Amino acid sequence: MITVEQALEHLFSLVSPLGSETVPLAQASGRVLAADVTATRDQPPFAASAMDGYGVRAAEVAVGAKFKIIGESAAGHGFSGPVGPGEAVRIFTGAPVPEGVDFVLLQEDCDRFVNTITIDSDPGSNANIRPAGNDFAAGFTLNAPRLLSPNDIALLAAMNVPLVQVTRRPDIALISTGDELVMPGDTPGPDQIIVSNTFGLKALFDSAGAKTRILPIAKDHPASIETAFDLAQGADLVITIGGASVGDHDLVSAVAQQLGMQQSFYKVKMRPGKPLMAGRMGDAVMIGLPGNPVSAVVCGNVFVLPVIAALQGFAPAPRTRLSATLTAATPANGPREHYMRGRVDRGQITVFDRQDSSLLTVLSEANALILRPADDPARDVGDLVEYLPL
Repeated sequence: MITVEQALEHLFSLVSPLGSETVPLAQASGRVLAADVTATRDQPPFAASAMDGYGVRAAEVAVGAKFKIIGESAAGHGFSGPVGPGEAVRIFTGAPVPEGVDFVLLQEDCDRFVNTITIDSDPGSNANIRPAGNDFAAGFTLNAPRLLSPNDIALLAAMNVPLVQVTRRPDIALISTGDELVMPGDTPGPDQIIVSNTFGLKALFDSAGAKTRILPIAKDHPASIETAFDLAQGADLVITIGGASVGDHDLVSAVAQQLGMQQSFYKVKMRPGKPLMAGRMGDAVMIGLPGNPVSAVVCGNVFVLPVIAALQGFAPAPRTRLSATLTAATPANGPREHYMRGRVDRGQITVFDRQDSSLLTVLSEANALILRPADDPARDVGDLVEYLPL
C-alpha cells in the first residue's frame, strides 16, 4: 500500500492540462479562465459623481455660498460645457463630472430656489467624486488559471470582454459495476440495491467544472465491463465504482489491463477507501473507486477533485485543509489515515459516532471530513484538527 500523498503524486503524473475553448461571457461562470485578460480602458472611463447633488468648484465651497445652476449632468448624458466661478451643475450618481467641477455638494446640504442653490449645512471635506480609473485602469489583468465566479463575470463585463477563453470541461465517464445494482426508479430484485454513489459523484464532479456522463451499470461479467469501457471512449477521465478489489467478482482491474490499462498503483493506506486503483488507459486517466458509498465519495473528494483541478490548468496540489477544534475527545488512530465524517460549526468540529462506510445518512449530515493521520494519538476536547470541507 502507498500513502495518500504518494497516490496523489502518481495521479498528478498521469494528468496533463486540457486544451481551451472560447465561450460567450454569459456562459463563462464556473469555468476556469485559460488565458490572462487585460483591460483596454479605465473604469470608470471618466471622473464620475458618487452622489446626487451639485457640481461646483471646491475653492468656493463654504456655508452660505450661493451658486447659479447652469445645467445638468446625468448618467449617460453629461454636461458638455465648463463650469465657471459661482456656477453649479445639477449632477446625479454615476454621471460624468464636467470641466471645472472638483466638488459635488450633497443635495441635502443645499437649499434650492428656482435656479440658485445656497449651501446651508457644512458639506465636509469629501469631494464625492470617483476619479477615472478608480476601479481599474487600462492594463489591469485578470490572471489565469482562475475559477470564474459571478463576481468575476461582472468584472469581465466591465472590462468590455464579450468572449472568454476557458479550459475545456473535463469529460468524465462514470461506470458503476455490480450485479446487485439497479438505477433509481427501477424495481430492484430481492438481492439488489439502488445505485447511489454514482449520482453523488456526478454532482460532486460537475460542481468542480467537469462534464460527467453516467454510463449503464456494468454487470459482474468481463463482456459487460468491456462494453462499459467501450462506451467511455473519448473521456478524459474514466472512473469505475466497485469491482476494484481482489474478490472473485471484482473484475475491473483484470478487464482494464486486458484492454491496455497501465496500472500506476493499487491500494492506499487510508480508510475508508483502501481499494483504490489508478492508471493510464489510452488517452484517458482511469481511477477505480471502492464500491462502498462513503468510501467512493471520500476518494472522490481526496483524489478526483484535485485531478479535475489539474486537468483544468491549476497547479497539481492536494485540496486545501482547514482547521477546527474538537467538541469531544477521540481515541487514537490506527496505521492508516482516517477520514472521519463530522460537522463543523463556528470553528468547532464534531466527529460523528457512526463511521461505517456504508452510511449515507451520516454522510448527508456531514459537512467535513476530519483527517486523522496514521498513528495519530488520542485527541482531547479543544484540540485542533484538520479537515476537508464537504
